[in-house]
Amino acid sequence: MATRGEAFAGLSVAMVTPLKAGQIDYDRLQEHVEFQIAAGTTCLVPVGTTGESPTVSHEEHERVITAVVKAARGRAKVMPGTGSNSTAEALRLTRWAAQAGADAALVVAPYYNRPNQEGLYQHFRALAEAVDIPICVYNIPGRTGCDVEPQTIVRLAELKNIAMVKEASGKMDYASHIAAATDLTVLAGDDSMTLPVMAVGGRGIVSVVGNIVPQDLIALVKAVDAGDLQQAQQWHRKLFQLCRDLLGLATNPVPIKAAMKLLGRDTGELRMPMLPLDAAGEDRLRRTLGTYGLL
Repeated sequence: MATRGEAFAGLSVAMVTPLKAGQIDYDRLQEHVEFQIAAGTTCLVPVGTTGESPTVSHEEHERVITAVVKAARGRAKVMPGTGSNSTAEALRLTRWAAQAGADAALVVAPYYNRPNQEGLYQHFRALAEAVDIPICVYNIPGRTGCDVEPQTIVRLAELKNIAMVKEASGKMDYASHIAAATDLTVLAGDDSMTLPVMAVGGRGIVSVVGNIVPQDLIALVKAVDAGDLQQAQQWHRKLFQLCRDLLGLATNPVPIKAAMKLLGRDTGELRMPMLPLDAAGEDRLRRTLGTYGLL
C-alpha cells in the first residue's frame, strides 16, 4: 500500500552539524550533503537532534536549513528539524523551512513542558494548517518527556499535511498501530529498529549511522522492500553493533561525531554542554569501526 509520505520512503539521514572553532563549518556541511547524495540517500535531515538543534542559535538554525536546501539543489529531499517546546517558535521555524524550499519538516514533540494529548494534537494541528509542506511527527519520549500516543497520531492523520511519523519510542506496538490504522508513512527513529519497524509496515529510517555508512542502510531497506528477509537479516546483523555503539556509548550525537572525526570527516567538535567521548569510549568506538571494516 502506498503511504502518504511515500516520496520519503527509504533512507533519511539525520545530519551532524559540522563545527570548527565554535562556528558552523558550511564548507564541510556542503561536503556532507554531497557525500549523502552520491550514496543515494533519499532525504537529508539537518538541524535535528543529531544536528545539535538545542544548541544552535535561531539564526544558525535558519541558515543551516537554507544552506542544505541550496546545496541539495533538488537532488535529494530535505526535511529539516523545526520542532520546539513553544508552538510559536516551531511555527516560525517550520514556516522558514517552507519558504526556504524544504520538502518537509521534522517536528519533534514539545519537550520539557509535557503537554497532554490534546495539547500535542493542537500543537501539530497549528503547524499543519499553517504550511503547505508535509510534516513528520517525531515521537521520542526518552528525549522529550512526553509520548505522542497512537490514538493522537490517528487523529492527526485526518489533517492533510501530516504525512509521516518518526517513531522512536522503542514500542513496536506504536509502529504497528499507526501503520495499521493510518496511511501515514512510518519511519524508524532508531537505527537498530529499521528491520523490525519495516517488518510491521514502516517505510524506512531516519538514521544517525547513515552519516557514515549510508549505502549499507540503503541495502537493508531495499532488501526489505524486495521481500528478501534473509538478506535483510544479514544487513541487520552486520549493522547491529555499529548502531548500538553509535547510539549507546554516549548521548547522540557524541558518538557519531567521534566516529566521523576518526574517519577524517569531521572535527568531532560539539557545543556545550555536550562533551566528546572519554578515552575508554573512543577506544571502544575505534575497535567497533575497525571490526566493521571502516578503519
